[in-house]
Amino acid sequence: MAIADSILRVLVIGLVFGAGLPALFALGLRLWANGYNADGTVTNHNPVLKALGGLLFVLVSAAIIIGILWITRQTIYFHFGVKLFPFGYK
Repeated sequence: MAIADSILRVLVIGLVFGAGLPALFALGLRLWANGYNADGTVTNHNPVLKALGGLLFVLVSAAIIIGILWITRQTIYFHFGVKLFPFGYK
C-alpha cells in the first residue's frame, strides 16, 4: 500500500504544480487585462481585479523562486554555508 500512496502523492503534486501554477498565471492574466478590449480601447476598468491579478502573479513567482531554491539548496549550502530551509540537508 505504500507504493500506491507514493504514486498518489506524486500524481497530486504533479497536477498542482504542472497544471495548477499555469492555470493561476492564466487567471492572473485574465484578471489583469479586465476592461481592455481587442481593439485597444479600455472600458469599465476595475482596479480590484487588477490588484487580484497582480497578487496571483506574485504567488506564482514566489512558488517558482522557492522551487528553484529548494532544488539548489544543497549546492548553496555546500558553497556558501547558508541553510535556506531548516530541513532537507544530508
